[in-house]
Amino acid sequence: MSLPPEKASELKQMIQDHLIKMDIHGKIRDVLAETIRGEGDHGQRPLSEEDFLTALQRRGIVDDVMKDLNFVNVAVPPKNADVLIKSSASFTDRDINPTQLKTTNIRPLRRYLYLQVLGGRAFLEHLQEPAPLPGQVCSTFTLHLHFRNQRFRSKPVPCACEPDFQDGFLLEVHRDGPGDASKMADATTMLSICDPVHMVLIRMDASGDTVLVSSYFLDWRSVLSAPNGKTAISVELLGVGSECKVSTGVLNLKLEMYPPLSETLSPEVISTQQSLERQKTAEKERLFLVYAKQWWREFLEIRPSHQSKLVKIFAQDENGVNRPVCSYVRVLRAGRLLESPRQAARFVSLLAQERAPVVGGGARHEQWCNMMAFLCRNKGDCEDHATLLCSLLLGFGLDAYVCVGTKGKNNPHTWVMTCGNDGTVTFWESLTAHRYLHQPIDPEAPPLVPQPKPTYPYCTVGCVFNYKTFLANCQPSDSVELCVFDFADSSRWKAMSEEAVRSVCAPGSTSSLPPTPPLCSPSIQSAEASNQLELEMRFLLAEHRKDLGLATVWDDHLCYLLSSALAAYELERSMGVSCGNEEFQDGVRRAVPDGHTFKGFPIHFLHCNARRAFTTCLRSPFCEEILCCRGDHVRLAVRVRVFAYPESACAVWIMFACKYRSVL
Repeated sequence: MSLPPEKASELKQMIQDHLIKMDIHGKIRDVLAETIRGEGDHGQRPLSEEDFLTALQRRGIVDDVMKDLNFVNVAVPPKNADVLIKSSASFTDRDINPTQLKTTNIRPLRRYLYLQVLGGRAFLEHLQEPAPLPGQVCSTFTLHLHFRNQRFRSKPVPCACEPDFQDGFLLEVHRDGPGDASKMADATTMLSICDPVHMVLIRMDASGDTVLVSSYFLDWRSVLSAPNGKTAISVELLGVGSECKVSTGVLNLKLEMYPPLSETLSPEVISTQQSLERQKTAEKERLFLVYAKQWWREFLEIRPSHQSKLVKIFAQDENGVNRPVCSYVRVLRAGRLLESPRQAARFVSLLAQERAPVVGGGARHEQWCNMMAFLCRNKGDCEDHATLLCSLLLGFGLDAYVCVGTKGKNNPHTWVMTCGNDGTVTFWESLTAHRYLHQPIDPEAPPLVPQPKPTYPYCTVGCVFNYKTFLANCQPSDSVELCVFDFADSSRWKAMSEEAVRSVCAPGSTSSLPPTPPLCSPSIQSAEASNQLELEMRFLLAEHRKDLGLATVWDDHLCYLLSSALAAYELERSMGVSCGNEEFQDGVRRAVPDGHTFKGFPIHFLHCNARRAFTTCLRSPFCEEILCCRGDHVRLAVRVRVFAYPESACAVWIMFACKYRSVL
């Protein structure tokens, strides 16, 4: 089989890298020295090439090389595949032995960091955790990693004081710059790459509930000074929120560069580089803080009542670090995972809302999560939802901002707004995906002039911001219904300097800014999840009726007809378009004979836990009326549709129905 020249050179490079890694030259030198010594002692003829090859075979060197060179059949990607692979996120469940590299993903002109997680210790919260029995559902740890547009996650392991993590992750280390595409990064180049490996530890309870345990940023560059390109370290994970100073456990890590570095750096050079980066970041943050204080004083001088407005310049993340709110928003493009802004809003609304946990009572504890922690946890507060939705809408080219204000009974709240080219202002509620058109009320209009009636739940707005703009509301009233969102009018909105915001919030501006993770493709297979959940719901319904002394007879045709209704419900939620109702009603009328009654009950969930869903359904009197239906010729139906979205988000629609003969 002949190979094209570029493939032949790649193959030669891979073999060369492998030989270097196993130190073949050193082994050959050792064998050569021993052979020459042996031949010299016996005073025999000079050593020939054939004698030397025989010595290599006798020592097993040749067999070792051929045994380790495993070639697999891999489809040759198109020439532009490198661009496609680089721009998409890797999200891999590693079910392989941590010592085995996935060689099909290795490109010969790239440098890789092989990060192994070799167990944990001192997770004292689980000191008394009993060992799980075979087949028993127990709480598990899952470790998520993000590094330079690549995402990985470990296999779930049972929660324990010493969790048995045994996973390996192959991280590509490459600088994207002019002229860097065709050369492998050397030690000096990698030293300038300050992106950390973001490690997020998630605990999943037996009920399926997720808890953010720790969020840790690993500076991996210590491996650049390791003599053989390998180093072992232990990292202490700290808690989050109010427990951000408390240790939760220790992970044992092993770092290895592949291919090995020809020249290593001294530890002093690495520590000097890290120190310079910290100093540069600290100076930028200090200058921004000085500017923010001066800006705030000027804002208060406009009107003393501004002191009580919700103008939030800084927010605390899960690690207790204060950061400018603009740094939580990025321009985020979802590739082919989301097709429209409304679908993006639907996706964000499917991530559950949960306030930051706090020990004891008192006021609400506010915590803004880094995007990676929010996505891995699959739930967060309104601030997390709003910043993610704003980032996605910016990716779709909209002029989007996060609004900080109040709603309802003066409760603090965060939502998103977009400004159209024609001046139209639209509010997006990130928790529900509802959209509201904003039309300001004119307080100076005559009493008889009709005024628009607000449909949105928001009361006041103190400030708006995105990744490059921060504006505070300096109008006489911060009421949303009276507010005019003309950001070019400095008498209504006081803006921060875009240059000042960019100095600490632009990507790469400081080494302390967490990198933006890409979205990952759905982790749920829609058809399989729908079938499995429907079987479980059928079993639970039959058991429930059996306990009531009722028989259960299924109508499979009626079950199938319910699919179109569930599809229409999800389409309306995601796109705001209502269609298909006429066809569904016509199909049901033809399936229900004359003299029979049809009843249906649809319900929506954000999880695939059958027992939790069925328990919730029983709380509804309308659903219970269907589930416990008595009468003549009773036929039951249930249909489940699971709609998969990026990450592990899903929209679960369940519809129960029955038909029976009406008896007067």
